[in-house]
Amino acid sequence: MIPQKPVWIYNEFVTTVQLFVTCLVASFHPQTGEAIVSILHRLGIDVDFPRDQTCCGQPNFNAGLRASARPMAEHTIKVFEKTKGDIVIPSGSCAHMIKHGYPELFQDDPIWIPRAQAVASRVYEFTEYLVDRLGVTDLGARWNGTLTYHPSCHTLRGMGIDRQPRTLLANVKGATIVDLPNAEECCGFGGIFSMEHPELSAEWLKRKIANLEATNSTTLVVTEAGCRMHIAGGLHRQRKKQRVVHIAEVLANQ
Repeated sequence: MIPQKPVWIYNEFVTTVQLFVTCLVASFHPQTGEAIVSILHRLGIDVDFPRDQTCCGQPNFNAGLRASARPMAEHTIKVFEKTKGDIVIPSGSCAHMIKHGYPELFQDDPIWIPRAQAVASRVYEFTEYLVDRLGVTDLGARWNGTLTYHPSCHTLRGMGIDRQPRTLLANVKGATIVDLPNAEECCGFGGIFSMEHPELSAEWLKRKIANLEATNSTTLVVTEAGCRMHIAGGLHRQRKKQRVVHIAEVLANQ
């Protein structure tokens, strides 16, 4: 059963969360953000969307351009420290940046490090939030067909999140869940990696698509918009029929 408003957890009421939607979701897959809002509303939780949010600075940070990542990080901190409640992010990579990258970026700054840590302490990747924070593993979702799951690198290795999305998918009614061969291998996106090493990226993408085909699943589920765009682009170029969806869109389907 889906709980009714308000949600009571850890000796507190959860009534409002902040959505950090990420650049790629906002620009290319707004339906993912809409799905998250729909799910949280069904759980009785209001969703705020700070309109001043921008890029978290992760691409610059990962490229070693920390001087240019810092203004974006400072801006993100300023935006969200004005808000209250948990910060939910539909991307393990962006969640990892704010939760772990910001404390590293500001570790030698006595003014900014406590501000970075305060915001970081409120951050949750979307599936982590549902399962570990709210204790929700069954959203009453339905999906007719076979699903297979690709564990994105930052979600899996950076955030240590794997059980949560798999548990949520296992409770989707009507869906058959099959394992993706060599699931933990990178799809080849890796943010700026795909631009700096396009040949390697293309080869990894070919392997990921071949493994997807081996499952006979028509739908690949991901937790990252970057992986989604990269794999979907490869499928389109190869004229394959499989599609890639964010897990929130599966969980919102009833």
